[in-house]
Parts: sequence; structure tokens; C-alpha cells
Amino acid sequence: MKEFIGFFVVPLIIAIMIAKYIFRSIVVYEYEKGVQYHKGKFVKVLDAGKHWFIRFSTSVIKVDIRPRFTTIPGQELISSDGVTLKVSLAANFEVVDPAVAINKVQNYADALYVELQIALREIIGNANIDDVLEKRNEFSKRLLELTESKAQVIGLKLHSINIKDIMFPGELKQMFAQIVKARKEGLAALEKTRGETAALRNLLNAAKLLEGNPLLVQLRAMQSSGNTFVFGMPSNITPIAK
Repeated sequence: MKEFIGFFVVPLIIAIMIAKYIFRSIVVYEYEKGVQYHKGKFVKVLDAGKHWFIRFSTSVIKVDIRPRFTTIPGQELISSDGVTLKVSLAANFEVVDPAVAINKVQNYADALYVELQIALREIIGNANIDDVLEKRNEFSKRLLELTESKAQVIGLKLHSINIKDIMFPGELKQMFAQIVKARKEGLAALEKTRGETAALRNLLNAAKLLEGNPLLVQLRAMQSSGNTFVFGMPSNITPIAK
């Protein structure tokens, strides 16, 4: 009986060892996709799960498909009116076609980085400094429009692009600080002028009203002195002496 069992068990163990040597498994997680190759040629994209392959002829590259951010630190740029500044931005994207992202370019993240740099230089280079400062949100939308289709070509989807910081050299910072201060002082002077104009207008209206109604002058004088006067007393009434 033992010989009979050994006759089947030994070959089974050998078969399992050979299978482990020939085949291998890979687990693709929920947040990943697997790009499968057979003898160096692309086969298909694998979904989440456990997959078995022939060890020597098949390879799999796993790609993280979760949305992620890429940041471009301060890029030194020149606006259309010759002002030097540094602009940084952040872009949110995800891999939507892993096969294209892996096979189309050597590194899809680096490729996107370069496209964002080029688009940023193009937009800032065609705008004056006032537009750059005042239309940051509009420029972010234009950046998305310029790079969205190029990202799709390499298997990516851009969700958003935001200009983070706009920085200037030291002397320009001082200049802009003086401009902001001058604007605030100008606004304060304007408000003061408006108040003085309103006060003068009220005085003018009051003068016109008094000019047409002399009795109002007497009433105003009474109000200012605090005395009490009686108007309209008949002339034939004699005061009672105490």
C-alpha cells in the first residue's frame, strides 16, 4: 500500500516543483493595472486580481492608476513687457490608458512635466505683468486647455492645473509694494474727497433752503442759543405785572 501511495505522491511532488519553476503568479491590486508582455510584445492590460504566467516568456509592469499631483517649482520666466518673474504650479492627473502611458513614452510623468513647462512659458511670455497678477485663475484654465489633449496622447487625463505662486526679484518686490501702498493711499484720499464733497453738497442745499425761507434762520438761531421765544402774540395784550 505504501508503495502504491508513493507511486503517485512522488510524481505529484515533482510536478508541483516543476510547475512552480515554470509558472509564477502576480497580484494586481485594486488601484493598479497590469501591462502584460509576451516575449517582449504587448499582450493586454490586466485588471485587479491574481494572475498566472509562464515565468520565462511573460512579464508584467504594474501601473498605479490613482490620481496624483505633479508640482513644477518656480520657473524663471519673462512676461511680454520684459518683467522677470518665477511661477510655480501644480497639476492633478491620473493614468487612464496604462498601455499607452508605458509604451508611448519612456516616462509619462516626465513627459507631462515638460508639456506643462512649455505651456506655462508660452502663456506667460505672451502676457503683460498686470494680466499675470490679475488673471491667475484664467491662466490656469488656459494651461489646462493647452495641455489636456497632449496628456491624452500619452494615456493621461488632466483634472486640474493651478498656478501656485508668482515670485519677483527683490527690487521688483519693493517696487510692487510701493505701488500697492500708493494705490491704498489713493483710495483713502478718494474716499476723503468724496466725504468732503458730500458735506459741501449738504451745505449748499441748506443754504438754498435758508435763502428761500428766512424764518428758518431764526429757528436755527433759537436752536443754537437754547432760549425760548413766543411768536405771533397779539399787540393788544398787556402783560400782567406781579
